[in-house]
Amino acid sequence: MDALTQDALAPRAPTDEGLRAVFERIEVGAAAREQGRVLPHEPVAWLREAGFGALRVPREAGGAGLGLVESFRLLTELAAADSNLPQIVRAHFAFIEGRRRDADRARSAEWYARIVDGALFGAAMAELTDSTGTSTTLTRQGADWRLDGTKYYSTGTLYADWIIVVAADGGERVHLAVPATAPGVTREDDWDGFGQRLTGSGTTRFDGVAVTDGQILARSSFDHVPSSSFLTAYYQLFHLATLAGITRAALRDAVAFVRPRTRTFGVPGKVSQRHDPLVQQVVGRLSALAYSTAALVEDVARALERASATWDAGVLEHPLYDEAERIAFQAQQVVLDQALEATTRLFEVGGASATASALGLDRHWRNARVLASHNPAVQRARALGDLELNGTALDAIWRPAATGGERAS
Repeated sequence: MDALTQDALAPRAPTDEGLRAVFERIEVGAAAREQGRVLPHEPVAWLREAGFGALRVPREAGGAGLGLVESFRLLTELAAADSNLPQIVRAHFAFIEGRRRDADRARSAEWYARIVDGALFGAAMAELTDSTGTSTTLTRQGADWRLDGTKYYSTGTLYADWIIVVAADGGERVHLAVPATAPGVTREDDWDGFGQRLTGSGTTRFDGVAVTDGQILARSSFDHVPSSSFLTAYYQLFHLATLAGITRAALRDAVAFVRPRTRTFGVPGKVSQRHDPLVQQVVGRLSALAYSTAALVEDVARALERASATWDAGVLEHPLYDEAERIAFQAQQVVLDQALEATTRLFEVGGASATASALGLDRHWRNARVLASHNPAVQRARALGDLELNGTALDAIWRPAATGGERAS
């Protein structure tokens, strides 16, 4: 290997200190961005420049090669600064996990090189249809392919260089990567949720987009379950880490709100609110919730870490993945409630003054509530109960539905 190649593959490993400085910059403008619906292109650029997108790229491919536990600790910190950011990069990091499992190491190396160079990936997979299905099509056009269809919940695509798309080619489900600025690609900022409003989770349209064989990542039959339990747990952990970060932000902002105040509701005269036992009790509870949610996130990350070597070896299904998925679902039942409790209790430290729009404290509850709705906990609770009572696999509902249920219409 020559010196130039060695330099190109030198690990891009940002320090914790450097990343936390970036997180602090991101936090400064988070509330104002939400209030003005200012898309965080600049914060995304700061993360890109810091090499954040290459945290999970193997060191031998030029990335930081961080483990899952440390990666999700950093993602939780990023969520405390601005909860939109982890969701923006969720598909990007899942794409890296897919490359880590890919048996075609040469192909993975090509994608790694793009990521180390700063490329970010978004996703366009879900569709607004009457039932779960894939109507987006990939059809042969000469030596190449043509992509047509419309996707929604296209998280991160507004900030991405590449978009990961799921399409149908006859009876096959195809995963492919499309340049975000390719002719025929239209990205719309029409996500209208009342929280997580800056994630770029709107509509993406593909109208005769040219696709080469090199852009096709994987093919599978619609007769098979569309995802591995490893990735199901991984995707869920992103939401849990973001919720843990929101809970930490609620504690931080409660402390910042209380410390300078000299008036307490129902107490005459000038009183230091920070010494009010009732306020201390609320902040103490927020502290416990911030600890608990972070601890649960780390526990799920450790379960995935135990499975990661098997995943990297190319194994699609394994009991370790099922264990990680179960732990992620169990953690979800607790983290959601605790994050929503924290973002509601936050307002007990200041009465009506804490609801001032200028403070933007409402964004924490709105963001937590939207994240809690993405993968309904009540469905996961039922699945966990069925597992405990009857030994039914968590993904059992997808197995009979896979045949025909996801074919192109």
